[in-house]
Amino acid sequence: MERDRRETFGSRFGLVATMIGVAVGLGNVWRFPYMVGEFGGAPFVAFYVLAVVLIGVPALMAEWTLGRHTRRGPVGAFETAGLPFGRALGWIFFVGVTAATGYYSNALGWVLYHALAGLLAGIGVEIDAAAILPPDEGFSLRSFLLQCACTGVVLLTCAAVLRRGLRGGIEKASRLIVPALLAGLVILIARSLTLPGAGEGLRWYLGAFDPGALTPPVMLGALGQAIFSLSLGGTFMVVYGSYLNRNDPLRGNAVFTAGGDLCAGLLAGLVIFPAVFAFGLEPASGPGLLFVTLPEVFGQIPAGAVFGTLFFLALFGGAYLSDVAALEVLVAGVTDNTGIPRSRAVTLTTVVVFAFALPPMINMNVFTPWDLTFGSGFQTLGALLSVVAVGWALDRSEVLRQLAAGEDGPRGRRVPTLWLYYWLRFVIPAAILAVGAWWLLRDVLGVTIGASST
Repeated sequence: MERDRRETFGSRFGLVATMIGVAVGLGNVWRFPYMVGEFGGAPFVAFYVLAVVLIGVPALMAEWTLGRHTRRGPVGAFETAGLPFGRALGWIFFVGVTAATGYYSNALGWVLYHALAGLLAGIGVEIDAAAILPPDEGFSLRSFLLQCACTGVVLLTCAAVLRRGLRGGIEKASRLIVPALLAGLVILIARSLTLPGAGEGLRWYLGAFDPGALTPPVMLGALGQAIFSLSLGGTFMVVYGSYLNRNDPLRGNAVFTAGGDLCAGLLAGLVIFPAVFAFGLEPASGPGLLFVTLPEVFGQIPAGAVFGTLFFLALFGGAYLSDVAALEVLVAGVTDNTGIPRSRAVTLTTVVVFAFALPPMINMNVFTPWDLTFGSGFQTLGALLSVVAVGWALDRSEVLRQLAAGEDGPRGRRVPTLWLYYWLRFVIPAAILAVGAWWLLRDVLGVTIGASST
């Protein structure tokens, strides 16, 4: 069958590195730290770890199950699984991913420009790294042109990887970038923790835990971050699940992937918060923590240009693999549902994504709603529908077979999966619904629920 001839991963290390590369991105090194700052430090971190284990790992296994069973991306997967209006939903998510990839590529272009600014500062050439950021309102031609150039470079390099396919392009790039990312973060941690006053930031980040601070907004924010950071959403992980071998163990690979993703986020916090507290800056500075606050820190420490460049290069590496994954969703959607060959599909999707990247370049009044709609909104809905498809549309025996594949113990004893099936069927959808309702009330309707721990 055609589905059985789909390209698969060449090794388990390549598989895990690729999946970590998909998950680790701006959601970890940008969004996670500013969410920690917004929600008060250690209580948020503690519940986030719990949410990754109890919700993130099973939901990740569900998306891989959907992809591996159908051997399709979201367009074909929801339909093949038997979800009502599955094909229409798949195409809606296809459009959503296209729009989301556009603004994500913009943000990745900002990271690239900040890394370039650090490199030039190291040789005595000063450029304004913040010049690439879109204005809060109005229009800046300089910012727009810089974003066009950097976003174009990002998309062209992603296309170069995608043209080489799964094993020769995506998997190979992941095997190189993921270890380099983790090594870079470790080096930066060593520098951050040696700054005078760093201990206060470390205590705030990991040590000052107050159970009373676990308010509903803190818990829902941590749960939403777990979904966001693992790239759950019925798209990325469904497509990459379709490239799994039939006997690849979902449970073990999901644990390794979530562990690597969790590790990257926690390491990023160890880089950022000791440094922020060492210089008396505000940890709850929102999205500007990465592009405004941290450059101030790097500007005040010895060899700051070197460490700033290393930080933004590490961030770029992780986020780049997520951008590759987003484009792969689109390429797979085109090749699975048309007769267009892969090389032409890569070119077509790159051009279309660049067109979708243009509106968010105008100003933050466009970028922010774009992010809320095509990022948070579509991702939450996609994560919900993927677990519903697995828990309620697919045949139970097939789901159990997928969850248990490759999990035979040394005595032939099958790892129990029935409890996991019902967890996927009832608990995971309820958790995602809670996150979706909170997002709708807080970010769309402006309703305050309880209070954060800040």
